[in-house]
Amino acid sequence: MPLRNLFIALLVTVSIGAAQAAPQWLNLPPTPTLPKATQSGFAPVNGVRIWYAVFGRGQPVLLLHGGLANANYWGHQVRALQRHYQVIVMESRGHGRSSRNQEPYGYDLMASDVVGLLDHLKIRKAAIVGWSDGAIIGLDIAMKHPERVSRLFAFAANSDPSGVADIATSDVFNAYIARAGEEYTRLSPTPTEYKNFVAEITKMWESQPKWTASDLAAIKVPTWIVDGDHDEAIKRENTEFMAANIPGAGLLIQPEVSHFSFLQDPAQFNDDVLHFLGRGGERATPK
Repeated sequence: MPLRNLFIALLVTVSIGAAQAAPQWLNLPPTPTLPKATQSGFAPVNGVRIWYAVFGRGQPVLLLHGGLANANYWGHQVRALQRHYQVIVMESRGHGRSSRNQEPYGYDLMASDVVGLLDHLKIRKAAIVGWSDGAIIGLDIAMKHPERVSRLFAFAANSDPSGVADIATSDVFNAYIARAGEEYTRLSPTPTEYKNFVAEITKMWESQPKWTASDLAAIKVPTWIVDGDHDEAIKRENTEFMAANIPGAGLLIQPEVSHFSFLQDPAQFNDDVLHFLGRGGERATPK
């Protein structure tokens, strides 16, 4: 092999090795796809159209996505859970394929949307697995509508805006925001409104939620508070505050993952969710 070609080959090998050596919490794996649903459609709820899909059979488990995202992000989890449970995904108002109206975004309102979807599907009670905003919505339901949730796996939530870290310099989070914009354009019934959508969601993030220790103490359903050990967006002290103030809550810190654990290490995330659902919400042993 000519010297020049050998030099190029070595550079490529080193580059590939460096990429492979990058910690998984510094990567944003591709958004997965959802498997074929047994049922999907739009539910008329609170003046908007909420998109949902149902997979598998068994006890109902509802997956709630994070802010700016869509239900496709749960593709790996749906495939693991549908073997044992009836899995429902939905897209929050204004997210993904769901529509919105002029009401300001708020966690109480979006929790009411979830309850409305459960009514539409004639599901009395479901386990909830939530990520970020979805986890906050799950906590809101556990406080305000406890009869509708059997247990709650709350990943990467915050109880107060002060619990959110500065993500402006996070390459992973900035890549996520850009990707979410591209997905919004493809999926949304208002594809040109992403900038306004982000501005409206940001208003909510700047002021909500505002839960005190006594608010969290009102949660009686079995709950795990979960986060990644390299979460870019959530301060660890807020995660620990929530777990300490929800009666009987488990605290689980997943190793070597960030705010996007379910993409970065889906096997670990799925095992933790299955353990939680199968064991009834006993306290976790931190890893």
